[in-house]
Amino acid sequence: MGQRRTLVARLAVPANAAVSALVSSPRWGRLVGRSFAVITYTGRRSGRTVSTPVGYRRKGDVVTIAVMMPDAKTWWRNFTGDGGPMTLRLDGTERHGQALARRDDRGRVAVSVQLDSA
Repeated sequence: MGQRRTLVARLAVPANAAVSALVSSPRWGRLVGRSFAVITYTGRRSGRTVSTPVGYRRKGDVVTIAVMMPDAKTWWRNFTGDGGPMTLRLDGTERHGQALARRDDRGRVAVSVQLDSA
């Protein structure tokens, strides 16, 4: 499993860079941005600002991010407990909100973001 995780981690860096570039692209951003957003947050422990692309669903001012393979990822843990602030690039616009991560009884993780008023 350690070898598989290493391969996934090595592939994630260029894949995330490619998706981030597409979301920010003037040509492709509107199409790709319908299902992907770039989130930015500050790590609780590191204090570093991190940006990463994620798939999302939006209903009004609530954005839901389903975390695929949550045990292989750590970013969502920044939003457990009381949650924390997050910025999302949606439709070419930076939106701020409060994010909260929850794990259900089946082990699935979703991060719900309540967007601030525009």
